[in-house]
Amino acid sequence: MISFFICLVFLVVGYMVYGRVVERVFGPDDRETPALRRADGIDYIVLPGWRIFMIQFLNIAGTGPIFGAIMGMWFGPAAYVWIVLGCIFGGAVHDYMSGMLSLRHDGQGLAELTGRYLGGSARKALIVFTMLMMMLVGAFFVYCPAIILSGIWGDRMMWVFVIFAYYVATTMMPIDKVIGRIYPLFALSMLFMVVALGVVLCIKQPALPEVWDGLGNWGAERLGLRQPLFPALFVTIACGAVSGFHATQSPMMARCMKSEHQGRPIFYGAMITEGIVALVWATISSYFFFYGGWREVCPADVIAKFEGQTALSLIQFFDAPTVVNIVCSSWLGTAGSVLALLGIVAAPITTGGSSFRAARLILSESFGLKQTSVRSRLLLSLPVFAVGIGLLAWQIGNPSGFGTVWQYVAWGTQVMAAITLWMCSVYLASEHKCYWMTLLPAMFMTMVVTDFFFVSPTLLGLDYGLSLVLASAATLLATLGFVWRLRRSPHRNV
Repeated sequence: MISFFICLVFLVVGYMVYGRVVERVFGPDDRETPALRRADGIDYIVLPGWRIFMIQFLNIAGTGPIFGAIMGMWFGPAAYVWIVLGCIFGGAVHDYMSGMLSLRHDGQGLAELTGRYLGGSARKALIVFTMLMMMLVGAFFVYCPAIILSGIWGDRMMWVFVIFAYYVATTMMPIDKVIGRIYPLFALSMLFMVVALGVVLCIKQPALPEVWDGLGNWGAERLGLRQPLFPALFVTIACGAVSGFHATQSPMMARCMKSEHQGRPIFYGAMITEGIVALVWATISSYFFFYGGWREVCPADVIAKFEGQTALSLIQFFDAPTVVNIVCSSWLGTAGSVLALLGIVAAPITTGGSSFRAARLILSESFGLKQTSVRSRLLLSLPVFAVGIGLLAWQIGNPSGFGTVWQYVAWGTQVMAAITLWMCSVYLASEHKCYWMTLLPAMFMTMVVTDFFFVSPTLLGLDYGLSLVLASAATLLATLGFVWRLRRSPHRNV
């Protein structure tokens, strides 16, 4: 438990200290924000700061910092290091800089900001890429919650229609009508669940692996996993450390802020909060899998079933949603079961709804169409819904196939993170500011995503040594491209 407390302290101190450094580098001021300057009653609406924080937290979190942290801890205590360092120096910086850039540029989305700082070709490519990602996320988060809900009550297809109808409402209606009212409640329930589980951890004080017990690949040594720690860990734990998906959600909140000075608690603070969620669930996962915690929380018949079984069969049976359900119901009782339901069902539904809304906003920016009338919003939403329905139909017919597609989505979020960090580095350099705070994470994430592309069996599946060489070369080329761009820049005094 010592590592858990050390990591928790680091995350809080990171917000208070490094968060202020990042804020000082960007330099928020008292200029009029898009919510005031472009108020339209639909997407540009001033909301209370606490409400924006809750929406931002839920939008970027969903089930990512829960499921990803559980699976990430299969690699061992190295997950602690990635959550803390990734969150403070990578994810929170990524979220703050991209969110504040959106705030500075009339609430522009990631693709438009990328085009502004990395060029028109990058903008066009990212429009297609982010649109695909948003619709994949939206479709995935319809069917999976429907399966869970149908196990409690009702028909599976009934829940599919209900959830999709909710998506239509969140995509079409003013942001303060559905998202602004419902999301904060769901965010509170998730925070309550995490705090309650953290208290139980402190009371139980279970024996847990510590960071100094070794940062090697425990998954390969003890659980039979075949994936290399690098880069698999850094893709598995995306939300909770670094995730480019956040840069697609922050513009929605940038359009609701009344002051630039709200940026640190909303953007940097929400990411640190998400890191704490990931930290709690990573700790629970380490106890569950490495120190026999599953025997404490599982029924006797389940324990008997796995006596003498291999560790790999154990983690295959206890997938992340199952671990959440078992732990919450065992440690928190009936209330825990309700909170687990909210975490597993409500969180992905809200994330999926926000993804479709983000897709509409991307299209509106791409075509320069105002969204004040219902007709204009419907015009852009219909193709989004049509593609989403098509992906959903394919998923229903090929449930196992979508699991493979989802691996590409996880990798895709980290690709967007790398692009966002490069874009922020160009901005900081052009403004004669310390660009190293985004450049170093950009280089690291480029190494991660290129190495994963080369080595993953679901992608190219090359030899591990060769993949590292190729990833290093790709990272070097990207860095040289950044240096070349600085030398060509008319603002070159950095």
